[in-house]
Amino acid sequence: MENQFTKQETLIQEATAYFKQGDHSLGYRMLLDAALHTDTIDVFKVTLDFVEIYENEEDDKSKILSDFIKCKDVIYSFKIKDKQVSKEPILKGKAIEKEYKRGEFKLGPIHIELHKGNIFGLVGENGNGKTTLLTILASLIKKTSGDLSYSFINSTNDVYDLKSKLVYIPQRTSKWYGSVIDNLKFALVHHGVTGEKNHVLVHMMIARFGLWKYKDLKWSELSSGYKMRFELARTMLRKPEIVLLDEPLANLDILAQQVILEDLKMLAKSHVNPIAMIFSSQQLYEVEKVSDEVIYLRNGKPTDLLGLKKQDDNALIIELDTSNSREDIEKVFYEYELEQIEYNGGVYIIYFKDNTITFNTVLSIIASNNFKIQYIRDISKSTRRFFVY
Repeated sequence: MENQFTKQETLIQEATAYFKQGDHSLGYRMLLDAALHTDTIDVFKVTLDFVEIYENEEDDKSKILSDFIKCKDVIYSFKIKDKQVSKEPILKGKAIEKEYKRGEFKLGPIHIELHKGNIFGLVGENGNGKTTLLTILASLIKKTSGDLSYSFINSTNDVYDLKSKLVYIPQRTSKWYGSVIDNLKFALVHHGVTGEKNHVLVHMMIARFGLWKYKDLKWSELSSGYKMRFELARTMLRKPEIVLLDEPLANLDILAQQVILEDLKMLAKSHVNPIAMIFSSQQLYEVEKVSDEVIYLRNGKPTDLLGLKKQDDNALIIELDTSNSREDIEKVFYEYELEQIEYNGGVYIIYFKDNTITFNTVLSIIASNNFKIQYIRDISKSTRRFFVY
């Protein structure tokens, strides 16, 4: 039977399911997204009443399920029709290049097509052009050659239109003065939203990005993670169609990285208002978890990832951190035709020939031989394998 629910209704149902099963933070954020989609002051007010309850319940969020349901029912009552997302790319770059008069570095040629709902990860060692590419796509610096075009909703193709619908967040964001809430209110005034709607919408965005307990703090009083949350809140108040982020995970602890990554994916893959996103990072696995496509820059050029592979697509490559020796590894895997073992001083990279072994078999062999391991990962399809030579 065909699903008759709208995307908004599906989002609300998913939020409820997550909250009921104990994933309170995820369900809470999804509920706030659903409320924000209504763009309705009355809904915001009801939701903020629930936010107060949620934020004040420190011990057991399951106690407030009934309050969650009441809020959910109000949001659900405001019907939102599904929006049609254009099949045309919102950002299209062809043969983009950047050369500098001094120095030998050259970026490109880069070809890229980005659609709404797409997340592109940008990886590569420092100095390989990630920031240069992002700032070109953001129209902050000029390209040397190539074509770059955008296709926004109701586009007027002027500079203001571009700056309103495309947001670039640099790795080192500018210092701001005053409190979190005052800065967000001021930012929203610049986009023509004042009065009561400014007040409730800013509070909604503060709650959505986990800033509720920090809304009266100043820039110097926030950690790196909460500064990034502030930047995301300020960005989303603008209702952008493209977001470009340069190293959003830099200087964040592991938990903060995971929260930011979850939020980036939720924003880009929104059921109702998807956006296009490109972000750079040195956190390779994390990039791959949320990205539809990974752009790997080496010496300023996008590298053919498939062409870099050392063997056929079906071959297994394992990254292993163990106190066991190379001889131990060679002994237990002897019959599986090891192609190569590399050691970079921290971990072993183990290459197997095509169709000789599966990752599950590797796990079984390691367990049965009592290997002492700290870490193991299948990197056969990961860009990680290009950084371990």
